[in-house]
Amino acid sequence: MGGSTSTARPGGIVSVMAVASIVASLMQTLVVPLVGELPRLLHSTASDASWVITATLLAGAVTTPVTGRLGDLYGKRRMMLVCTAPLIAGSVICSLAGSLTPMIVGRGLQGMGMGLIPLGISALRDLLPPDRLGPSIALMSSSMGIGGALGLPVSAAVAEYASWRVLFWGSAVLSVLIAVLIRLLVPPTPPLPREGAAGRLDVPGALGLGAGLVCLLLGVSKGADWGWAGGTTLGLLGAAVLVLLVWGRWELRVREPLVDLRVTARRQVLLTNLASIVVGFSMYAQALIVMQILQLPAATGYGLGQSMLAAGLWMAPSGLMMMAVSPLGARLSAARGPKVTLIAGSLVMALGYGSSMALLGSAWGMLVVTCVCSLGVGLAYGAMPALIMGAVPRSETAAANSFNTLMRSIGTTVSAAVVGVILSQMTIRLGAHTLPSEAGFRVGMLVGCGAALAAAAVTMALPARPGDHAAGDEAAAPVSPARR
Repeated sequence: MGGSTSTARPGGIVSVMAVASIVASLMQTLVVPLVGELPRLLHSTASDASWVITATLLAGAVTTPVTGRLGDLYGKRRMMLVCTAPLIAGSVICSLAGSLTPMIVGRGLQGMGMGLIPLGISALRDLLPPDRLGPSIALMSSSMGIGGALGLPVSAAVAEYASWRVLFWGSAVLSVLIAVLIRLLVPPTPPLPREGAAGRLDVPGALGLGAGLVCLLLGVSKGADWGWAGGTTLGLLGAAVLVLLVWGRWELRVREPLVDLRVTARRQVLLTNLASIVVGFSMYAQALIVMQILQLPAATGYGLGQSMLAAGLWMAPSGLMMMAVSPLGARLSAARGPKVTLIAGSLVMALGYGSSMALLGSAWGMLVVTCVCSLGVGLAYGAMPALIMGAVPRSETAAANSFNTLMRSIGTTVSAAVVGVILSQMTIRLGAHTLPSEAGFRVGMLVGCGAALAAAAVTMALPARPGDHAAGDEAAAPVSPARR
C-alpha cells in the first residue's frame, strides 16, 4: 500500500478528490431524464417508480454519518475505497434491472456511496499542507456542482440516443475508475480515534439516527403524495421527532457517540449546520423551478418549450460557474475568513433569485439566473467545510463534515417539498392538463431568495476569531506522504 503513495503529490490528490466528487454527485441526477419513462421501463406505476429517487436520498442520508465516523476510526482513504463498492454494485444492478425492485436496490446502493464526498473533503485536512488546504476544499466542494449540472444533459443525451442501460454501465465504469485512482494516488490516512477512547462504532446510535432520518425524510419527501394531513405522513413525522429525541439523549450519555452532540452544539458548528440547511434549501429551489419553466410549452405564455436535452444544456454552464468561482472563494476565505465567504455566497444567491423577477421570460434570462445563483452556491459550499473543520478536533473531522452534508440534504429535501406545495396550489389549466402558474414560479423564486437571505443572517451570528480557519491547527498535524 505504501509503495503507491510515496510519490504522491498534492495536485494529484486534489484532482482525484475532485473527480470523485463529480462522479458521486453525478449519481444524484443520473435518472432525472428517465423519470417520465420509468413506469413503462419498469412495469410499475408512477408513484411506485418515484422510489427510484427516494431510495437514493434515504440511503445516502442514513449511511453518510456512519461512513464519516468510520473514516475517523479506520482511516478516511480506506472508507473512500469502501464507498466505491456500493457505487459499482448499485450501477451494475441498475443496468441489469428489468423490474422495479432491483432498480430500487441498485439506486439505494448508489446512495450509500454518497459518503465519498465528505470523506474526501475531510481527508484533505490530513494530506495537504496548510497553504493548499483552503483552495483544495473550495475546488472539491464546487466540483459537486459540475457533477450535478453536467449530469442532466449527459443523461438526457444518452437516454435519447442510446439505451437507458448505458447510463448505469457508464456510471459503473466511472466508479471503478475512481476506486483505482484513489488506490494509486491518494496516500493512506491515519485512524484518529477520540482521545482516551477505544475507537468503537456506536451501533445503537447509528441505528437510532438511521431510523429517525428515514421517518423524517420519508414523511417530507412523500408528504405531497400521501397528503400532508394524512395519518401516514403525520405518523412518520411524529415518529421522527420521538426517535431523534431518544437518539439525542443516548448520544449525550454514551462514551463514544456516533455524533458528538457537545461538539455539534458549539456555536460555530451549530450555526454553520443551520446555515447549511437553509443554503441547501435555497440552492435546490431554483434548480426545480428553472428546469420546469424551460420545459413547459410556450402555449402557457411563460414556458420556454425546451426539450429535456436542451434544458439540461441551458443549465450546464451553472456548474462550470461553481468551479470558476472556487479560487476566488478560497482567496476570500484566506483573507477575511470563511464566515465572510459564506455570507457573500448567500447574498449572491439572493441576488440571483431577485434577478429572476425580470428574467423569467427567456432561456438566456434563465441562464443568467442559474449562473448567478451557482456563483453564490460555489462560494457557500467552499466555506462550509472550512468553518466546520476550524471548530472540531481532528478526530471528529470526517464525522462532522458528514453530518454537515446531511444537513444540506435535509435542506434540499424540505425545499423539494415546499416548492412542490407552492406549485401544486398555484396552477392554471391548459387543455386537459393542470400546470404550475407563472405566479407560482415567482413565489417559489421569492421563497428561495428569502432562504438565501436567512442563510446570510444566520452566518452573521457566527463567531469571528482568527481560529475560525480550517488550517488553524495544521501545525500540530503529522507529516503525510504528500508533504514530504
